Amino acid sequence: MKTIALLGSTGSIGTQCLDIIRENSSDFRVSALTCGRNINLLSKQIEEFKPQVAVTEREEDAAALQKIHRNTEFFWGKEGLIAAASCQCDMVVNGLMGMRGLEPTYHAIKAGRDIALANKETLVAGGQVIMKAAKEAGIRLLPVDSEHSAIFQSLEGNRDRKIRRILLTASGGPFRGFTREQLENVTLEQALKHPNWSMGKKITVDSATMMNKGLEVIEARWLFDVDVDKIEILVHPQSILHSAVEFEDKSIIGQMGVPDMRIPISFAMSYPQRLENPRDGVDFFGSASQLTFQKPDPEVFRCIKIAYDASRAGGTYPVVMNAANEILVELFLEKKIKFIDIQNNLERIMDAHKASYDPDLECILETDRRTRMETLQTAMKQGEL
Repeated sequence: MKTIALLGSTGSIGTQCLDIIRENSSDFRVSALTCGRNINLLSKQIEEFKPQVAVTEREEDAAALQKIHRNTEFFWGKEGLIAAASCQCDMVVNGLMGMRGLEPTYHAIKAGRDIALANKETLVAGGQVIMKAAKEAGIRLLPVDSEHSAIFQSLEGNRDRKIRRILLTASGGPFRGFTREQLENVTLEQALKHPNWSMGKKITVDSATMMNKGLEVIEARWLFDVDVDKIEILVHPQSILHSAVEFEDKSIIGQMGVPDMRIPISFAMSYPQRLENPRDGVDFFGSASQLTFQKPDPEVFRCIKIAYDASRAGGTYPVVMNAANEILVELFLEKKIKFIDIQNNLERIMDAHKASYDPDLECILETDRRTRMETLQTAMKQGEL
């Protein structure tokens, strides 16, 4: 039986992870659960899965839950996340949103835990540090994102084959085919209506701006040790081919499946085995009878170009891009800036950045902190707050 520490148990990834554990109770046991402020759901999860450790964002919430669940040890805040990531378990599933996933991942690696990683920002901001630590610790870092899981699966049995390019698929989001002028009038409600996937608000907005794909390009660069210019984005509206790898003989191997995150989550959790899936698969004579592919337009969706440029520049450029994007998306979700302001402000911030190269964890965290503050100031100066 594999023991799982689940970071972000009340979010989209976390709840689907628990679906899999519930359906395969003889294969998995939960050792730790963490959440932000959704303590009502966390309390129900603790009652069902009985973890040894649970973590909340606020101390008062941890104290309140401790009175109800006396057999579970409670922690809170950043130190709580690190404690959960370092607890006794076989695997840490990191379903946290944003930059707060970086430090727990690092400490989980140092504790010798295998990691199922759904937190893009860990590798976007800290790729060099994290991959070095993982190699030194000899742990498995298994991707949960559907695209990176597909690439990982396509490389199974082909680890020594030379890669010509990685084909990273994208649904195109809700604004596929829009012009830059049309993006000027996008509303929050429109941005949150993803055509294929059910995700949290932040990642749904990232999908709409296509920054999500930019983050995935950088993540793939680190996971698979491939030059960023060998990673090509394919807009694939049906979301059936989840990504593919082309080898030097021009053969292409890809992974297909319905757009259901429980498939890559279960693959990462059970690797090297596969779990039985009780849900419907691909219908090649129905919804998957026609598969289409298009080129993305980086002149309309500028976040794609920003991400490639940041990866090529290296150093702290990806850190700044990620931190600024998180703040700008938050401002958009609060209806304090327009949709188009996300990419416009990102370009200004990236142009102004003076990079540090070969940053350590402390430098990454300080750059992230400073960028968030400066991003708010930039938005204010532009008259958007």
